[in-house]
Amino acid sequence: QVGLVESGGGLAQAGGSLRLSCTASGRTFTANAMGWFRAAPGKDREFVAGTQRSAGSAYVAAPVKGRFTITRDNDKNTVYLQMDDLKVEDTAVYYCAAGSVTQTFMLARPSSYHSWGQGTRVTVSS
Repeated sequence: QVGLVESGGGLAQAGGSLRLSCTASGRTFTANAMGWFRAAPGKDREFVAGTQRSAGSAYVAAPVKGRFTITRDNDKNTVYLQMDDLKVEDTAVYYCAAGSVTQTFMLARPSSYHSWGQGTRVTVSS
């Protein structure tokens, strides 16, 4: 298991920006992938963005592509989600996850992740 602690959530206005951080601890060597998912009120959890350690590749979901950027600092075991041009529909609890993948498209699958953070709430007002 990998311990994950998210931070950076809060309140933003539409068109504004927030940056989420997720720091991993513990058996981090078991995870070559880290990702962000979100759960809006009354909706299922959905994939937002993911990144692989070795390949350095990233995969961003269509609804946020061009607005959200995922990056990672392997030395700090930290992954970031830069969220720009926020929209009201981005309001959700955002969860960080750690897991293992062999191909980039697997980053979008919740089943690829074995460890999850507690979530950080993002609220975007109009």
